[in-house]
Amino acid sequence: MGVLNVTPDSFSDGGLYADVQAAVAHAHQMVLEGAHILDIGGESTRPATFSDHSPLPPEEEMRRILPVIARLAAELPHIPISVDTYKAEVAEAALAAGASLINDISGLTYDPAMSALAASSGVPIVLMHLLGRPRDLPLQPVYEDVVAEVIAFFEIQIARAEEAGVSRSQIWLDPGLGFGKNAQHNLELLRRLPELRALGLPLVVGASRKKFLGRILGTDDPTDRRDGTAAAVALSIAGGADMVRVHDVREMARVAKVSDAIVRGWEE
Repeated sequence: MGVLNVTPDSFSDGGLYADVQAAVAHAHQMVLEGAHILDIGGESTRPATFSDHSPLPPEEEMRRILPVIARLAAELPHIPISVDTYKAEVAEAALAAGASLINDISGLTYDPAMSALAASSGVPIVLMHLLGRPRDLPLQPVYEDVVAEVIAFFEIQIARAEEAGVSRSQIWLDPGLGFGKNAQHNLELLRRLPELRALGLPLVVGASRKKFLGRILGTDDPTDRRDGTAAAVALSIAGGADMVRVHDVREMARVAKVSDAIVRGWEE
């Protein structure tokens, strides 16, 4: 899953693809490099942005992403487009423009209308674990057992989604690395991915360029975390991840291809 942030302020690539033409060109490049899904977001979800407690207005979020989604749906009809949003109004407009997957970082906790939209549209939806509501993340997150608590969250949200009419077959899970979690929490989740995979649903892992990798490597530059990302991608696949969400598609597609060959087998 290639990340395309159509934002001025995302932590790793903010401002690089805020222009429609630049975003579309980058999406084409990611597909050439091996992206199977394009994940398009119009609102930065980095902690520094969330700390202002003011969600981006849906109108502005849609202004940023809809022209990009419409272009890509027309130009790359064979590539699924994911919309990275926790607002049902934005997701609905994105689906109408050509998106075919919803990536909700709130795990259906922010907007009550999102469950109904997923049910009526029938598209896959990624439920990410988040400690609290978007833009209300604790500065010092505390867990008794981060893996057990993430699993408990998923069990509750899966049940609520099914009650709203969402088919279990639509649901993907994302443990939410870096969202309301410190470096040790993130590492514990990666170490114990098989426990999350035991829920029986596709697992998405997004470790790409994240701060905890920079802490381990001793670098504050997100673009200087590719090797750390590669290690996390390989071990995520070994732990049962079905999809990895990345910025550096060419390198990580190659890492994923070899990791898949080792874990799942390979034929010449």
